[in-house]
Amino acid sequence: MTRRPLSVLALALVLVVVACRREPPPPPAPAGPTAAEIEAARQDSIARVQAQRDSVAAAEAARERAAQAERERVHRELLASLEAMVHFDYDESAITPQAEGVLRPKADILRANPSVQVTVQGHADERGSTEYNLALASRRADAVRQFFTAFGLDDGRFVTVSFGEERPLVDESNEGAWAQNRRAEFVITGDGGELTAPR
Repeated sequence: MTRRPLSVLALALVLVVVACRREPPPPPAPAGPTAAEIEAARQDSIARVQAQRDSVAAAEAARERAAQAERERVHRELLASLEAMVHFDYDESAITPQAEGVLRPKADILRANPSVQVTVQGHADERGSTEYNLALASRRADAVRQFFTAFGLDDGRFVTVSFGEERPLVDESNEGAWAQNRRAEFVITGDGGELTAPR
């Protein structure tokens, strides 16, 4: 019988030791970021946001520059079309088919830009008297003005001037020079600011 109480006692001791054994403590929670790490992350976040803002602003500025360049290109083209000369046959003031091809786009541009006013300058070659050439150049300028008014443009937008033979484009006495000198030129005198392309 002494064995049994000893066995029971040993078993009880084992149970007590096992029951009282503690679980090892859990590992400590990881330490949070330090103040320096938090500040570095904040600065990094600010830098990323600023870089994104800068990128958006740069893209917007590039779009605006491209749009402005396009507006300037269109303006130059429209102005060149408005200022393009037309030529006349010898001793004639009738609008030729070639001149009509130059004048029709002008009429469209002028219709799209109602504040633009134009001075039409008539010219002649050196053949003929000064008085005759002044009258012929005046008829040429008037023919151009009438062409525009026939397209519904207000007559008040046009001023005609005759220079006769006084302002030759080519200062020579041959058929090529005379053909260049028989012309009407166009000077924008009203609001020629930013021109609008016809639709």
